[in-house]
Amino acid sequence: MKIVVLGCGRVGSAIARDLAAGSDVEVTVVDRSRELLQHLAAVAPVKTVATNLQSRDAIASAIAIADLVVSAVPGFMGHVTLRTIIESGKNVVDIALAEEDPMQLDELARQRDVTAVVDCGVAPGLSNIIAGAQIAQMERVDKFTCFVGGLPVERVPPFEYKAPFSPIDVIEEYTRPARLVLNGEVVTRPALSDLEEIEFKELGRLEAFNTDGLRTLIKTVSIPMMSEKTLRYPGHVDTILLLRDLGLLAREPVTVRDQMAAPLELTTELLFKHWAYSEGEADLTVMRVEVEGIEDGKAVLREFDMLDYYDEASGVSSMARTTGYTCNAAVQLIASGRYSRPGVSPPEFLGMDGFFPDVKAYLSERGVGLRESTRSG
Repeated sequence: MKIVVLGCGRVGSAIARDLAAGSDVEVTVVDRSRELLQHLAAVAPVKTVATNLQSRDAIASAIAIADLVVSAVPGFMGHVTLRTIIESGKNVVDIALAEEDPMQLDELARQRDVTAVVDCGVAPGLSNIIAGAQIAQMERVDKFTCFVGGLPVERVPPFEYKAPFSPIDVIEEYTRPARLVLNGEVVTRPALSDLEEIEFKELGRLEAFNTDGLRTLIKTVSIPMMSEKTLRYPGHVDTILLLRDLGLLAREPVTVRDQMAAPLELTTELLFKHWAYSEGEADLTVMRVEVEGIEDGKAVLREFDMLDYYDEASGVSSMARTTGYTCNAAVQLIASGRYSRPGVSPPEFLGMDGFFPDVKAYLSERGVGLRESTRSG
């Protein structure tokens, strides 16, 4: 089995290392950064190709050898990359989280007889798989809520935050309007809205705010109440709102000394330096999924809690572990032939088709645990 991983960032490299540890697998990693590729090749038995993945011809060339492709490029590159992979007739698992609706490519994937599992990270991804599994298990699901966040273990003011994946995608969370489902209707709320505090036994109180993480669930399932909220340490949102209110997150260019520039571009450049994890700096990933509905004729509330930490032994971040290993669970299902649905498959389809136990087991084998509890009433 020849697998090509597009992208050698924190998550892409974790995906490649995990896959390369398997038997009878040849892993090739493609990225424009020779430095990142050399660092990965020093710790994992992978082949590397240095090329610019913003070129469709370069993508097509890089994946020509592949039996299966993993797309771990930044979100702004995701849709074009996914289209190119599908047009090449390659099965794919995608974690890029492009702004565009991946279901736009469903017909193309069917025509090419391609299995394309999309949005297959931690959230969206694992959270969707949980939703799909509960839809299959319960008689009726009335409400789905996901709280999720990647955080530094050490809290350093003023942001008390570091970016565990592409910082560009983090900024998108803070600026892209959030879609929710309320009483069966899709509604839009501003990013960072409906702020609330949630208690976690191991971490204390965290603040949660609306983000646009439901994605495909809005169209693929019929749950009358759905939302996704991002988690941060208390006070973080006020800091980001200050930047927004000052106009520093605006996309419209302004003139400064006869030069045109978008404030967001400058802010992003400066924030990247503050939000970059240093070598060996520990992070954590926390997620709580709440599903309410009817099971065996009774009202139930089922919670799935996950708290994962940076792995000191491997140097792999928690966000890379939880995202990458969920992705690789789907890779294994496709590679083994157990999952072969033609077209674009959001991760909730894996849950609906009964593969949540497989994904959960794959994560557990790598030290990522889910704690499940049910209350009836």
